[in-house]
Amino acid sequence: MFVNNAGMAIFGPFEKTTTQDWRNVLATDLDSVYFGAREALPHLLKTKGSLINVSSVSGLGGDWGMSSYNAAKGAVTNFTRSLALEYGSRGVRVNAVAPSFTSTEATIELAKSEAVISAFRDRLPIGRAATPDEVAGVIAFLASEDALFINGVNLPIDGGLQASNGQPNFLSLFG
Repeated sequence: MFVNNAGMAIFGPFEKTTTQDWRNVLATDLDSVYFGAREALPHLLKTKGSLINVSSVSGLGGDWGMSSYNAAKGAVTNFTRSLALEYGSRGVRVNAVAPSFTSTEATIELAKSEAVISAFRDRLPIGRAATPDEVAGVIAFLASEDALFINGVNLPIDGGLQASNGQPNFLSLFG
């Protein structure tokens, strides 16, 4: 098994995204996945292993103020599908996980903001961020023999985020 896990985000309106910001995000979030896959696949072909990319729910849909992150993670999502098509018949399963906000060292500054935590609490039916162990558990499942027929999947780990069509919570408005 090989897990491609790298990410960074730059927040702000597109018109303030510099070329260097764009390139830094794509280098970290997309190029690293390409290079990791390129190095891992020869070994995975020999071992009939599993490649798991860490994308994001931001690779499944857009966010306000995260255009470079959305572009990179959207590319990881489709790169996963493409590799699954190419390598599935050769014995290598390629899947991705798509976490929502996860409490990690990389998000510790965001998590300090009550406004950020409140916004996620309002959008996530589970009402909290994911933990690294919860994401790792899904990755372990995808790598396991229990998932031998799963290939080309981008599995959201989103606390129910995608269960919503994006409209306001009418229960909180009229409940």
